[in-house]
Amino acid sequence: MKIFPTSGIRQLDAYTIEHEPIASIDLMERAARALADAITGRWPDADTPVVIFAGPGNNGGDALAVARLMAGKGYRPEVFLFNPQGRLSDDCAKNRERLRATKGVVFHEIITQFVPPVLTTDHVVVDGLFGSGLNKPLSGGFAAVVKYINASPARIVAIDVPSGLMGEDNTYNMAGNIVRADLTLSLQLPKLAFLFAENEAYVGEWSLLDIGLSKEGIDATDSDFELADDDEVTSLFRPRKRFAHKGNFGHALLIAGSQGMAGASILSARGCLCSGVGRLTVHVPFCNNFMVQASVPEAMTELDYSETCFSEPTDTDDYQAVGIGPGLGRTPQTAGAVLEQIRTCRTPMVIDADALNALGDDRSALKNLPEGSILTPHPKELERLAGKCRNSYERLMMARDLAQKAAVHIVLKGAYTAVVSPDGHCWFNRTGNPGMATAGSGDVLTGVLLALLAQGYDAGTAARLGVYIHGLAGDLAAQRLGRTGMTAGDITDCLPLAWKLLEEKNK
Repeated sequence: MKIFPTSGIRQLDAYTIEHEPIASIDLMERAARALADAITGRWPDADTPVVIFAGPGNNGGDALAVARLMAGKGYRPEVFLFNPQGRLSDDCAKNRERLRATKGVVFHEIITQFVPPVLTTDHVVVDGLFGSGLNKPLSGGFAAVVKYINASPARIVAIDVPSGLMGEDNTYNMAGNIVRADLTLSLQLPKLAFLFAENEAYVGEWSLLDIGLSKEGIDATDSDFELADDDEVTSLFRPRKRFAHKGNFGHALLIAGSQGMAGASILSARGCLCSGVGRLTVHVPFCNNFMVQASVPEAMTELDYSETCFSEPTDTDDYQAVGIGPGLGRTPQTAGAVLEQIRTCRTPMVIDADALNALGDDRSALKNLPEGSILTPHPKELERLAGKCRNSYERLMMARDLAQKAAVHIVLKGAYTAVVSPDGHCWFNRTGNPGMATAGSGDVLTGVLLALLAQGYDAGTAARLGVYIHGLAGDLAAQRLGRTGMTAGDITDCLPLAWKLLEEKNK
């Protein structure tokens, strides 16, 4: 599913109006029907007190039409249309006249003074002040209305975008002047801002409403941003042929673990073996050897010269992919070995955890990354690689810049994990849940990605499929155990079932 900038959504509206063809007021009516159905479906009791705040533009026009349609369902909404300049958009003006002729609606047009209604916990407030067209923070009277809404105990529903929130970059926005919605009903497509952690307080739960925007127009319009589609991800999976053998699925090398951190190598190794790799060798210091062999008997081990840490690079010529980083530690000796391993390796690598920290300490080594490699930073690790970020939007832009400069794929971990390609395309994952915010979850992901690279998936496909299946396994673990008590090992235990679901979809 493509994610367009707000300017692109306006162009898509215009394309639909021209090519369907449909009058703009009729397209607004179609959107209002979808909105009214969603709101009344959520609050089916027509005695629910509803207060609707409408602005002077088309978002306000949507809100006025919603009020009229809800009145037709037996609700008695109270509507405040804010028109301080005495200037409404054409479609907003048309819906004002339609609303005035509707029975069962208490209508106020605010030109000068606003006497606010009393809002209680029983109220539902519909925010239709401003949609996705804002390019600067709200101020003045509209900011005061937003603060009043936010201070109320009512449940708040935002039409398309919470008023005051910009669709992409909110770096210079004013947090106190943005509606804090409990539910955002986005028209047709999501907004990029919905996928950023700091905006959750404004967006709340969000849902997409199909308003019939032109599929042809969507398909014909390019976008650098995309939200995962289950069917598309499923199509990336390659089922096994009947006469396949372990040699068809690659030999992977995992360089992981140090004294006191054997668990990271074990979790990553199990993630790899549960994701279809043919053979796996784990490079470990001697102190971890027996724990790895006892915990992951399907893996082979290769011993480092050091008793306690990764100390010298190893030969990687006989492997199809190399994973490095989980549990390595940050001693100078290990950091030096990591950088030398990267410099000499010609095999695609998955670089995680302490290997990323070594790169962050010597960013010039980024130019040595093998072709087809994947970096898997969490936000703090990305900052070590690319610099400080003020928010998620800035972080995503820095990840894009780094992926292009280093010619690698970056898996920026978090809710809606982003896979960023060297050409700047960003693909957001929808599987996963907060229960996966636990130690070792990233180590499991490294193993999954390593297995896919070793099997011959290209880096972009491996990254997209890997984060999807990792999140799906996390969702299955949460269904079984709940989010609070699940561990990274539970994610690994659910990987075979997650892959089974993909196998069944591909039959």
